[in-house]
This record gives sequence, structure tokens and C-alpha cells, in this order.
Amino acid sequence: MTNDQSNVDATVSDLGEQGILDAMLPLLDSEQASLGPGDDAGALRVRGNEVLVSVDTLVENQDFRLIWPSGLEHSAYDIGWKSIAQNVSDINAMGGYATGAVISLSLPQSTSLEWVKNFSRGVADAVKQLGAEKLTILGGDLGKSQEISVTTTVLGECEHGKILRSGVHAGDRIAVAGRVGAAGAGLAVLEREGQQQRWSRAVSRIVEAQCRPVPPLESGPRAAQAGATAMMDLSDGLIRDSGRMAKASHVNLELDSAALKDYALRLEAAADLIGTDPMSWVMYGGEDFGLLAAFPEESDIPEEFTVIGVAKPTAGRRAIVKVDGKIAKPETGFDHFS
Repeated sequence: MTNDQSNVDATVSDLGEQGILDAMLPLLDSEQASLGPGDDAGALRVRGNEVLVSVDTLVENQDFRLIWPSGLEHSAYDIGWKSIAQNVSDINAMGGYATGAVISLSLPQSTSLEWVKNFSRGVADAVKQLGAEKLTILGGDLGKSQEISVTTTVLGECEHGKILRSGVHAGDRIAVAGRVGAAGAGLAVLEREGQQQRWSRAVSRIVEAQCRPVPPLESGPRAAQAGATAMMDLSDGLIRDSGRMAKASHVNLELDSAALKDYALRLEAAADLIGTDPMSWVMYGGEDFGLLAAFPEESDIPEEFTVIGVAKPTAGRRAIVKVDGKIAKPETGFDHFS
């Protein structure tokens, strides 16, 4: 039986996110793009210049809850903020900066006007406070739906050339910038039944990393200028995203957990509350929107990056990720359809 025949009755849940993409992308015509689907953003050549394009959707009860099991009400402000943050992160991951955005907002009829205004305030403040000062909101669309859904498309440009996830060479140093694991820890706290009253200030700050992420927008262009060979954002977890980079570049990535201990220490307040090893969030927690990058061994890596490993040749085998010499499972991490 061919793969096409075996997938006739498959559902999106059966395939998972990567399986769906593997089925869709060969069917899409991307001939007009100088870089089509596969990286964090596409690139379209316009009169000799490239325009980066990225789109993401936030859906109620899939990507956020209006009331979390912990008891926290997820504010419209934070939803607006995150709709910008996750999209400018994709442009940042290509070494670029965001220049324009359109937002499609679908709402139940019962949604209050104050909710919409607070959403808009979150969008505006994210643009200002994240440092996306070149970004202009160009417009969008409003529609009626049974649940809240926000789709944001962001355009961007690169001054130093776009950085792909497929450019890693054996010997390159692997490094991260921004938060790692904090958003995953925040999500775990939010999902704990009725525990909001037990949160310390430290736990509340970790929760904020999930609701109001802060991608390191200066670091993408700085990495590009420093000669990064590959880069992507940490949206689905360090191990899962490292696996994607390894596969795209046909190299093995060997990571050192000792280099990541400081990230785990920052999550101890949440770990103590829940009774979990914080390193699991560092390895597998998604939606931090930090950066995973590769740099030539001799390059001057920007100081905000932490070197966590090295790229090695695959010796003709399937690309893998190792942590402390042991093969990690890249399928572990965030998946929209799991």
C-alpha cells in the first residue's frame, strides 16, 4: 500500500503538525517566492528586494483559555500582545525586522467592546515595548465566530540577508538567546486547578512568560550581522526545534545540559509549586520565542547568546539531536494536533 493510500482516512490528529505540513507543502505553488514554506517566514522578491512574510493564529481553547484552570482570567490585552510577539519573532528568527502587519479578528457576538479595546491596547503596546518600532499595523479583517480567533500576518525585511534554519555546518557552535522554558513552565502553572492564590511573585512572572512573551528582537539582526549560519525561533521547544534545524541542515546537534542549568534555576519557583524537574521545561517547553542559532567556530557571538552545544556530521545517517551524549526525542514538545 502506498503512503497516499494509507493516509486517505487519516485525521489531523493522526498525522500531527509535521505530518500535515509534509502532506500540504508539496501541493502548494511557491514559484513566485524566493523562499517558500519551511522556515519561520517566507520571502517574496519585490522589485529586487525580499519581503519576509509570516502568519500565525491564536484560537480560544487551543492556544489560550479565557479562564484557566488555575483561576486566572486571560486578558484581551495579553492576547493582543501575544498575537504580535509570536509573529515578529518569526521575522526576528530570519535575521530581519518587522515592517507591517494585518490582523484578522473573529469574535462571538457577545464579546464586549471593552474586550476589543483592550486587545488593541495589547497590540499597540507590544509593538512599542518589544522594540518593533518599524512595524506598522496596516489593517485587517473582523468576522463573527463561535470562539475568539486571531490571525496575524507580518511582513519584514533583512538588512544583512535572511538566515535559514538549513545552514548549519559541522563544527558550528549552537547557541540560544532570550527565554528558554519559561513559557512552558507558565503553561503548566496555568493548567493546575485552582492554585492561583498560591502563586508567589516569582511564579506570577513565570506565568507572564506564557501570556505575554518577549522575543529578543535585537538579537536576530545582531546574529545575522555576526555571521550566524542558521537560526530559528523557539516556538515548540528546544529539543523539537533543534531536531528541525538538524534535519534541515543534515547535521547532528550535540547539546550540553550543563550550559542550560541557569535557565532551569530561573524556573524553580514553578517547579517547587508543581513538583516537576524544571529542566524538562527547558528542553521541551514551547512558546518562549527565543532564538536558536548556529555560528562558525571562529565567529564573535553576540554576548546575549549562550553556547549550548556543537554541530557534528551525520556520517550519512539520519540527523539527530543528542543531550549529554544521549539521543533526544525531537517529537517531544509542542504540537498543535497532539
